[in-house]
Amino acid sequence: METEKTQKKQKGTKRKEVLEKKKAIDEIIKAASTAKDHLACFPPFRVYDRNGLSVYLESGRGERLLPPVKHYIQNLLKVNMEGPYGLEWPVEEKIKRREMVAPEARYIFVHEKPGKRPITLRDGEKEAPIWNGDGDPIVGFVHYRFVVEEEMPVLYVFELQLEPSIQGRSLGKFLMQLIELIARKNQMGAVMLTVQKSNLSAMNFYRNKMRFSISSTSPSSVDPLMGAEKSYEILCKTFDEEAKAKLEESCVGDE
Repeated sequence: METEKTQKKQKGTKRKEVLEKKKAIDEIIKAASTAKDHLACFPPFRVYDRNGLSVYLESGRGERLLPPVKHYIQNLLKVNMEGPYGLEWPVEEKIKRREMVAPEARYIFVHEKPGKRPITLRDGEKEAPIWNGDGDPIVGFVHYRFVVEEEMPVLYVFELQLEPSIQGRSLGKFLMQLIELIARKNQMGAVMLTVQKSNLSAMNFYRNKMRFSISSTSPSSVDPLMGAEKSYEILCKTFDEEAKAKLEESCVGDE
């Protein structure tokens, strides 16, 4: 009888701990999501002026996108991603267009500085969409959200898109370093993102330059046979031991 009471008490205590932890995580996500400007804590990252580029950054939210901004980012996404997605693109494009205007969507917009001549395309590069809005032209963006993965608060990068003419100038690395700072500042356990296997340049960038690992939540880690049929991998960079154990360490065949 005493043992039964003890077991019930232990179960009750464990359940309380689980609920308290969930509440704490929910509060972390809420606090991060309601912050007005994630760039405010990182003034040096508001401007990028190197490698022939002169741009500045601005924060944004999905439900507040003006029509010209919405039109531009959707077109840039198509320019950059229609190839890697191939036959999957028509379906994916509809999903992504809904995601981009969701209230949870947070943005970093890359603006060209006033008076700077546009960078000319290199051989073989695609034409970028034309900016038809007011103010300084947008030439790239990051779409990210604060979510829960495997009971861990994480910053999930949905998109990092730059015009073809400004790629290969270390701006992508600069933006991902900023994303990591934002994640840490807002008590996230990791940064996560999804990459198409066919997008070899993106895979190389995240895996080799930014030191991301294949996540334990990626199809290839959950089930190698199923993973072989999927066109994408889920990558992560963890910031503490708990996040590493939940999001990274059970990976199959990862370094």
